[in-house]
Amino acid sequence: MTEVKTRCITRDIIENAYTYNEYRELIDELLKSGKTTGENHSESMLHYTKMNVHRMNRIDKRTKLSEEITNSLDNLNRPMVWLVITEAWCGDAAQSLPVIQMMAEQTKKIQSRYILRDEHLEIMDQFLTNGKSRSIPKLVALDARTLDVLGTWGPRPNEGQLFFDELRSNDELSYREVAERLHKWYADDRTKSIQSEFVPLLNRWENS
Repeated sequence: MTEVKTRCITRDIIENAYTYNEYRELIDELLKSGKTTGENHSESMLHYTKMNVHRMNRIDKRTKLSEEITNSLDNLNRPMVWLVITEAWCGDAAQSLPVIQMMAEQTKKIQSRYILRDEHLEIMDQFLTNGKSRSIPKLVALDARTLDVLGTWGPRPNEGQLFFDELRSNDELSYREVAERLHKWYADDRTKSIQSEFVPLLNRWENS
């Protein structure tokens, strides 16, 4: 399976992927034209995208990396590429991408790049959640030299996923109510879960 995934992600893909700043600029430019990423430019999708811009701006400004994850990043020896599959309208992506980028910028060992899911389904389909869902964001950690897949993360922190699954199992909750409660969980969590999860992940990827 690793060989299939590695062939799917080529050097060309990485070189043509967005940096975080380019991804943010793309979203801003699309919104000016009344569009978002993908093919669905409905009012609801534009609304989600605008909310996500506010979320990312807030997290960019307010988030500080913990001493634990900072130490792990500072001690990283293996050069990696973090390729993140995302879309502008995805609320979970907005909650996690700023933190992922902050972690990548903490060390020269990590190069972060971003691609749009619906433009790269051949890659997305190699990293399905539970083998069936095109859930995003999905971070694929690659060895920077060989492009071997070291591991993945996503679409949300484990605790958030458990909470989401619990919400979805409640038939009385609408999609909107589920989303609202999930985003409140993110707000209360203050990026602590994603940061703590990346400490053992970095160690695993370093030594895989």
